[in-house]
Amino acid sequence: MIDSLTIAGRTFSSRLVVGTGKYPSHEVMQAAHLASGTEMVTVAVRRVDLSATGQASLLSWIDRSKIFLLPNTAGCYTADEAVRTARLAQEAGLSNWIKLEVIGDERTLFPDNEALLSATRTLVQEGFVVLPYTNDDPIACRKLEEAGAAAVMPLGAPIGSGLGIQNPNNLLIIKEQARVPVIVDAGVGTASDAAVAMELGADAVLMNTAIAGAGDPVAMAGAMKHAVLAGRMAFLAGRIPRKRYAAASSPIEGLIAR
Repeated sequence: MIDSLTIAGRTFSSRLVVGTGKYPSHEVMQAAHLASGTEMVTVAVRRVDLSATGQASLLSWIDRSKIFLLPNTAGCYTADEAVRTARLAQEAGLSNWIKLEVIGDERTLFPDNEALLSATRTLVQEGFVVLPYTNDDPIACRKLEEAGAAAVMPLGAPIGSGLGIQNPNNLLIIKEQARVPVIVDAGVGTASDAAVAMELGADAVLMNTAIAGAGDPVAMAGAMKHAVLAGRMAFLAGRIPRKRYAAASSPIEGLIAR
């Protein structure tokens, strides 16, 4: 069975999106991307030297014939700043797709939903494919979708926290009402967190620190690949209902009395 992910008309076989920051070296990053099986990676426009060439350029370590580049507006704190950064990415030839981030608080790195919505509207009008990183708020996700977002990307927990999925019920509601893909972004710490996100029905999971910051990033990337696949298969299979009391694995009806 082919179970592909489609966003704005583009189809991906992998449902794992991976970042490019915090790796010990470009070589490790490249190996981790390969082990993860990802077909889309994010690049922070404001943290990459777009003028660098050769091996000094982060972009030279990404095989763009196999991996789609998703620029992001990490580090932006206003809608105007995020819009300018998206335009810079497009002008530099990176993509007209943008992972839109507008941070509202330096300590928690939670998104500023009001500014995020404003920037989404502006960029959609300019022809960008916008994937906004937002709080796990069903109302915010609905408004972003109505503004033209190609997907919504609610957080599982604060960026880089590794806390795992903190509000599964919110994610269930978001997925239930969404007509665009739902990508859980931020908060994943280990493979089981990715599996949980997928079991809840997320269409994909995006992560960076969980892989790049692991003791062995390449091994963790492989674990995340399998976790996303397992979680997706479990979601499609359908879990058994939760019950308060035990239920025998072997039916007792029809047993012969002794």
